[in-house]
Amino acid sequence: MKKALKIIIFVICLGASSSGLLVALNNYTSPLIAKNEELKLKSSVLEALNIEYESVKVEQVFDNNVKVVSKDGLIFYRYQDKAIAFQFSGAGLWGPIKGIVSIDSSLNKISNIKILKQEETPGLGGRITEESFLNQFKGKSFRPSLIFVKGPAAKDNEIDSITGATGTSKALEDLLNKTISEYVAVLER
Repeated sequence: MKKALKIIIFVICLGASSSGLLVALNNYTSPLIAKNEELKLKSSVLEALNIEYESVKVEQVFDNNVKVVSKDGLIFYRYQDKAIAFQFSGAGLWGPIKGIVSIDSSLNKISNIKILKQEETPGLGGRITEESFLNQFKGKSFRPSLIFVKGPAAKDNEIDSITGATGTSKALEDLLNKTISEYVAVLER
């Protein structure tokens, strides 16, 4: 009985000290993680808006060039009169997809797209982060909507989908069309 009591006390003390250490570590790292996420967002917005920056001056360049505007509960990132960027996020085939899309000031064409987060199959759907795929969006019209096609894109609103990743391509197509139309409708009001 005495031996079992010692084991129980030992386990409780070990659990309490481990929990305390984890709470302290979480409290220490949470602000650092939040700051890194903020820097990642700001650098992605700068890239989407085609603004050059040095990695050590992300915040300064962002603050000097990008105006953050909230309209109807949506957040927009405006770069002078050249382009407007906003976040998109939603379900991919296997997990969430999150990114930044920028459009020109005429509200007709995509300027750039950056993927911040995705959980698609590496080598297939995960290719949505590759520059060769994302470069297709530059200058593409999103009116009436983006269309992902199999094979070379022939029209102004077509994107060559990823072979073998039909589900991811369809999910990204739906996500972009929905988000862009929602944000552009607010901008046109």
